[in-house]
Amino acid sequence: MIDKIDRQLLTMLQDDCTLSLQTLADAVNLTTTPCWKRLKRLEDEGFIRGKVALLDPEKLGLALTAFVLIKTQQHSREWYSQFVSVVEVMPEVLGFWRMAGEYDYLIQVQVADMKQYDEFYKRLVNGMPGLSDVTSSFAMEQIKYTTVLPLV
Repeated sequence: MIDKIDRQLLTMLQDDCTLSLQTLADAVNLTTTPCWKRLKRLEDEGFIRGKVALLDPEKLGLALTAFVLIKTQQHSREWYSQFVSVVEVMPEVLGFWRMAGEYDYLIQVQVADMKQYDEFYKRLVNGMPGLSDVTSSFAMEQIKYTTVLPLV
């Protein structure tokens, strides 16, 4: 279980994971050793999964965001495992979810342009039998994006 101090530390790290241990400790009124122990426990218990740099896709020439909705009639464990294996290794895939509702899967894809998306699409549908409906929507403008979880 996490307490108020843990939540404060996690909130600060979500905003900037490069903050020094001293800065974090000062912010939550701890010395560095107990603060470090809390951070280590939060990592060991899986609350902190990793520390990354968030990159700007447009500056890197990856301006097209696509959301791919997939329906399938295949629901066996073997088919599912094969599908996950195919999609997980596709570097363009930023997010991949099994859904409840009208569609079975949702994939978020980040590529340079429509030509690159078409290449991705062909690899997906040719590499995975059993997809009955693949529908793509393309983001025109990103209005909000965050990796910050609401720690209330």
